[in-house]
Amino acid sequence: MSRQLFSMALAPLLGLFIFGIGNGFLMSLVTVRLDAAGESATTIGWISAAFHAGLVIGALFSDRILLRIGHIRAYACFGALVAVTVLAQGLWVNAEFWFVMRFLCGWATLGVYLVIESWLLSASDPKVRGRLLALYMIALYGAGVIGQLLLGVADIGDDSAAFMVIAILAALSILPLGLIPRVSPLIEHAEPLSPWRLITVTPTGVAGCFVAGLLISAVYSLLPLYLQRSGLELSDVGRMMAVVILGAMLLQYPIGRWSDRHDRQMVLILTSLALSALCFGLLWIGDGPLLMAGMLFLIGGSVFVLYPVSISHASDRAPAGALVRMSQGLLLINELGATFSPPLITPVMSRLGNGGLFMTMGGLGLVLAVFLLWRRSQRPAPMPVAPFTSNPPQSVVGAELVVTEALVLGAIDHEHHEDLSQVVPDVDTAHPDPITPDDTTVQTRPV
Repeated sequence: MSRQLFSMALAPLLGLFIFGIGNGFLMSLVTVRLDAAGESATTIGWISAAFHAGLVIGALFSDRILLRIGHIRAYACFGALVAVTVLAQGLWVNAEFWFVMRFLCGWATLGVYLVIESWLLSASDPKVRGRLLALYMIALYGAGVIGQLLLGVADIGDDSAAFMVIAILAALSILPLGLIPRVSPLIEHAEPLSPWRLITVTPTGVAGCFVAGLLISAVYSLLPLYLQRSGLELSDVGRMMAVVILGAMLLQYPIGRWSDRHDRQMVLILTSLALSALCFGLLWIGDGPLLMAGMLFLIGGSVFVLYPVSISHASDRAPAGALVRMSQGLLLINELGATFSPPLITPVMSRLGNGGLFMTMGGLGLVLAVFLLWRRSQRPAPMPVAPFTSNPPQSVVGAELVVTEALVLGAIDHEHHEDLSQVVPDVDTAHPDPITPDDTTVQTRPV
């Protein structure tokens, strides 16, 4: 990576790192604080869902704000709104009020990621996106680990101290971008493929991304609840959550590279089965902290790798011109799964106890594995066309970052060996430009 590119990417990556520390801290803090206030698991689930619903709404509409006012002013607005909603939560613990604040915080958080990712996208070309994505993933997951370790701060000072720390971090994250004497180029409005078309084109990709959303949201929103109700101190809850995020960070590339050497559908099947075994096994291991930490490390890796491998699988038979919009659409599918997850899982926890979390997660892994085995019987999985790429972006605009030069060239080369014109018929194959939306029926060769 050139010195010039690194200097252009440094400000958004530093802003992401600072913001990510606070966001990782907040995701667990909301759950444990609501539980300490005596709220039911169902209430906690709905408030968690409000955040992800805000992310979905932001993914659909926030790019219009960015187009209108530019990157730096948009980031300042979104970062300030995150700080305000967090401080408001620290002032008054009320379920209905927190539901609204978490929805607004989700919308503003998506806006923050949108600015950062579109800035990085405009600062790079496909030749260096792989390296830029690696830096992005390190900043995102590294901040998440630190944020979870800060959970012990919630025991310091009064009840609002932890929220003040998170708001300070949100405000500080504005400085790196605000001090840069330039405005990066504006972006085009994102037009992801519709959910129905995605289901027709890549049922495996849709199922994998949707289940991944269900599981990732359960980890962030409900695992802290499980750990706290298991008798762990708040600082220990933070350490266990940090182990989960560390597993997500460290295991993505080994499993991803494994999927490069074998068909990705089988990797998804085996990972889903491993996740089920780990979840059901965790219910039997007792209270040994080291063994629990090891299991959670592996669960984190298994959960968080499902989404990028599903994206990579979907891309293996997609025309080059459909890669961007397919990746954007699958990101929305993932967020929809994350939105539905807490309201669906918390009633199970209320009826079966805390263990209902891992029973549900294990069951989801089994359901996904069975579905993928059925898909495998219907059509052989495509061979990988490009090396695995992690998919950390959070916004539909940033999803274009994962469309690296290697992926485009691999898709174009694949088009020379197999006619993909009917996969998404209105795509100009071999040209990775966004396709124009229409509502025509898709003639499919599903993957």
